[in-house]
Amino acid sequence: MSQAPEPRKTLDPDQVAFWLARHPDFFVGREGLLQQLKVPHPHIDGAVSLLERLVIDLRQRADSAEGRLEHLLETARHNEAQYRRLRETLLALIEAEDRDALAQALAVQLGERFDTPAMALWCPASLSDDEPAPPQPPRHVLDQHATARLTALLDGRTSRCAKLSVSDWKCLLPHTKPPRKAGSCAVSRLAAGEPVGYLLLASPDPQCYRASMDTLFTEYLGDIVARLLQRLDGHG
Repeated sequence: MSQAPEPRKTLDPDQVAFWLARHPDFFVGREGLLQQLKVPHPHIDGAVSLLERLVIDLRQRADSAEGRLEHLLETARHNEAQYRRLRETLLALIEAEDRDALAQALAVQLGERFDTPAMALWCPASLSDDEPAPPQPPRHVLDQHATARLTALLDGRTSRCAKLSVSDWKCLLPHTKPPRKAGSCAVSRLAAGEPVGYLLLASPDPQCYRASMDTLFTEYLGDIVARLLQRLDGHG
């Protein structure tokens, strides 16, 4: 009675890869084997030589590295442009001689350099005796009603992007034409040791200021505005 043949053993691919990695000189003297090896083409049906496949892989890696480099360069160009716009904005703000001039400079700079459709600066009445009344838009004197709405928009945060209802638009941006539907806003609480008001940027586009957006810019701008307000009030 003949003995049944033993089942054919197959090599584990991981073991083969591990062995080849441990023996990089395996193909020395076996260059003909390299030329005979065929591997699947990564993009079309059929096979190519191992050397051709290596060339394809190297070209793909080079294209990927070039794409990453271009992305880094584009990010750097964007950051540089942002820095220049912010620098010009701050230089214009520090030249303001009173609160109304500060608010007007904010509106002009944000509109021209950052495409901000609307903004409002809400702060308490000035302690200065020589300030004209009433305040000139986009500056408004903070009252209990506006404070309540701005506080609700912030929802316990220092700065936040959120939807802006038509009713809130009418209340918080009374100097502008309200949109027909809800828009969006970025709001920051202004503080320089003590609360000094609120800065509100708004757009009729509900996607302009999304809740997921970073608020670093508005926080930084708010910090500057708060200190300028204090200086104009004679505290700086």
